[in-house]
Amino acid sequence: MTTTLQDILAGSGSGGGAGATTGGKAAAEEFQDVRRRSVRLLRPGRTPAGLPTALAVSAVLVVSASVTVGLLTRSPVARIPYRRLVNGVGAWHWSDPATFAASTLAVAAGLVMLALAALPGRTRLVPLESGDPHMVIGITRSGLRRTLREAAEAVEEVNGARVRLTSRIVEVTVFTDAERTGPVLRRTGVAVGDRLAGLGAMCAGDVVVRLRRKKA
Repeated sequence: MTTTLQDILAGSGSGGGAGATTGGKAAAEEFQDVRRRSVRLLRPGRTPAGLPTALAVSAVLVVSASVTVGLLTRSPVARIPYRRLVNGVGAWHWSDPATFAASTLAVAAGLVMLALAALPGRTRLVPLESGDPHMVIGITRSGLRRTLREAAEAVEEVNGARVRLTSRIVEVTVFTDAERTGPVLRRTGVAVGDRLAGLGAMCAGDVVVRLRRKKA
């Protein structure tokens, strides 16, 4: 049996005119705009791609600076047989398996880093409503799942609960042995909705409540 929080609360009041409908749409659009901005600001940085890139660039710069200083000061660094090294590298051919494999790995690594830099990261935080438009705060997805599960399990006749967050819905599965599942479903939806409202969590989509007779 499945229902959404909107279905549960729909019966509480069907009145209101066109003005209420227009105001609700405007509020929903504003909510989505604030949520998209918050999610964009909470996206993680590009540390996995930036760290090896920074290390590689740093190594090249250090070696170049050492060689330049060694050549100018005639230090032991300048005694490295650069000509022999260059001739050895020049003896390689593109048809060699080792050369082809190394170049393929380099190209693949470059493409992966470009993809990581271009594609947006997935935030591990769910944005929370804030009274300050210049401040964005969030709660971890695991923390939100845990608090919603506790809210569902606190409902009478609920033996256990499981929460799953997706990009479109907040799915709450409760396990119960109650004969009448309608009241349990309604109370669970209201409890989860109240907890979301109390936290100010800006989740996308509907809250979907599912009931199962026994816990797996």
